[in-house]
Amino acid sequence: MTQITQITPIIQITPIIQITPITQITPITQITPTKNNKTTMTTTVIIIIIVVIAVWYFVSTQRDLVSKDELCKNAMSQISVQLNSRWDAILALAKMAAQYSQHESETIIKAVEARRVNNVTTPQQVEAQQGEISSLWSRLMAVAESYPDLKAADLFKDAMGGVKQYEENVRMARQIYNDTATKMNRTVRQWPSSIVAGLLHFDVKDYLKIDDDKKSQYPNLDEAFAKK
Repeated sequence: MTQITQITPIIQITPIIQITPITQITPITQITPTKNNKTTMTTTVIIIIIVVIAVWYFVSTQRDLVSKDELCKNAMSQISVQLNSRWDAILALAKMAAQYSQHESETIIKAVEARRVNNVTTPQQVEAQQGEISSLWSRLMAVAESYPDLKAADLFKDAMGGVKQYEENVRMARQIYNDTATKMNRTVRQWPSSIVAGLLHFDVKDYLKIDDDKKSQYPNLDEAFAKK
């Protein structure tokens, strides 16, 4: 009886790679706001608010100044229109007077053409034009007094009525201008709007002033009508 040889295993398989656990990720440290950070943020917010308010005030004041400046210009333009109407009335009366006193009439017409300013833009020009109108009006009334038929003419009476209305319109326009200039000057001179006005080169407006001496130089149309 033969003995069977026992075969033993030749190669023993051993594990090649050993998997180790992954390193555990630790949470990121949370940054907490400090007292200095809070102060800086508050200061920044306050600065932004101040800048926004300053810009808003600058823009609103600029718009207000422009609006009042335009109102002053419009009031001055109305005065110019009424002065031109008075010049036209004097010119029409002078042409009517030519039928009675040609030399004096032609002299007045030439004076109107030489002294008339069609577009006044300053109070100084208004006062100068007012004086010229008063001077020529006095000369025209002197001619009318010398010729009763001229004063009695219907066209002359109508022209006189128009001149009286123009004079009243000028007075109203002057008052409107002075009221508007007062509001403008108040904004230009008061603080802090004066800062914006200075930066944008808005100046104080001159007033139209009428003292007793100047009033006495104006034509008294009521008296002229009473003598008709």
